[in-house]
Amino acid sequence: MGIRSTAKAIIYHEGKILLNRCFDKQNGAYYSLPGGGQNQYESLEEAVIRECREETGYWVIPIRFAALYEEICDGEAARTNWPEYSHRINHVFLCELASDQQEIPTELDLSQLSSEWVEVSSLSETKFLPQVLGDRIQEIIKKDTALFLGTIHIADK
Repeated sequence: MGIRSTAKAIIYHEGKILLNRCFDKQNGAYYSLPGGGQNQYESLEEAVIRECREETGYWVIPIRFAALYEEICDGEAARTNWPEYSHRINHVFLCELASDQQEIPTELDLSQLSSEWVEVSSLSETKFLPQVLGDRIQEIIKKDTALFLGTIHIADK
């Protein structure tokens, strides 16, 4: 399997961002950005709009490309069991709501329980994955240029 391209969204509205509330056995409860895999022949902007609609029920408008980070699973079990998720390039877009009308989400992520608006000022007290993204999300929102957040290596547990 090749490298998976994903589109993630920082949906910023009135001092809050919309996050997916998630839970899994390995990480417990945590938050993550909405978004997911880019389909063949789909632009990154189209992917982030579709993924946000599917996961959160909101239509968004990508404003600018904001950050890039890479995830590589180092463990053989992950590479064998989930090859399509073992190496991802994550493209992060700053987005705004196209409308404040929320529809019913149609396709939640595997570990996603719901979507919640979270105050940007409280993110430092929020368990956010990946942590490197959570640690720099305020900087990403404020900065006019895109940031490279590096490569995250994920070990099997």
